[in-house]
Amino acid sequence: MRKLRVLDLFSGIGGFSLGLERTGGFETVAFCEIEEFPRKVLRKHWPEVPIYEDVRTLTADVLERDGIAVDVITGGFPCQDISTAGKQAGIGEGTRSGLWSEIVRLTRELSPRYVIVENVANLLSGPSEKRGGWFGRVLGDLAECGYDAEWRNIPACMVAAPHRRERVWIVAHAKEMHCNGCDDYPCECMGCWPLSKLGNDGRSVFVADADEIRREGKPERQICGVGQVSRGFVRGSKGKRIQWATEPDVGRVADGVSNRVDRLAALGNAVVPQIPELIGRAILQAEHGP
Repeated sequence: MRKLRVLDLFSGIGGFSLGLERTGGFETVAFCEIEEFPRKVLRKHWPEVPIYEDVRTLTADVLERDGIAVDVITGGFPCQDISTAGKQAGIGEGTRSGLWSEIVRLTRELSPRYVIVENVANLLSGPSEKRGGWFGRVLGDLAECGYDAEWRNIPACMVAAPHRRERVWIVAHAKEMHCNGCDDYPCECMGCWPLSKLGNDGRSVFVADADEIRREGKPERQICGVGQVSRGFVRGSKGKRIQWATEPDVGRVADGVSNRVDRLAALGNAVVPQIPELIGRAILQAEHGP
């Protein structure tokens, strides 16, 4: 079975590629990252994979001249203008989050089988003056490129991290692709498509689901194998109550290490690799069956 070839945009330190490659069904054929420190990390772990520096100058012609073919585009495009922690300037021209348009351009030029996108959960609801306008723009752009999309808010706690770190994950697939076992497209069998395969496995529920369980007075359920949900806390294996954090505290990771600021920035911008791995396994199942 040939592996799906990945163009990893806004690569950071390679969380997308690490997760996808752990499935055994994907291989990264090129990175694109503008910051020098993450490029050092990428060169260390993927010494044979070319790294392009500026997504704005990366084109299908450049990739073709370098002998690179692509099946999957991934990208966690900049969130500064979308996040509730920023000014929420949006994804228009001239904003950092407006680099979303470069993913759209490369999707048109390369026509990959899949496009996998990650960003902060506020992409779904902003801007405040037109709720859902940003996400509508994203879906509209993908539709104009000939892609349908599925999406979910998948928090880090779903993969056993003791913090929320909520992010929206989008998997877009070419409209002409047929579902496994279905004769027509579009079909009603959404179980044929990747994110529909990320259902609860008996061990995990989304944080939002856990909150709903508490409101309804249902028995507590385990979240991601880390403990029991109880009034906004996780109850660990020894009964200790640990309050949920919105984002992880990564300061201790880099204590006493040179380039601390660069390392913290790289860690803070990284995706949780286990989530691309889940998505990658779902894609492979959708492509090849159980």
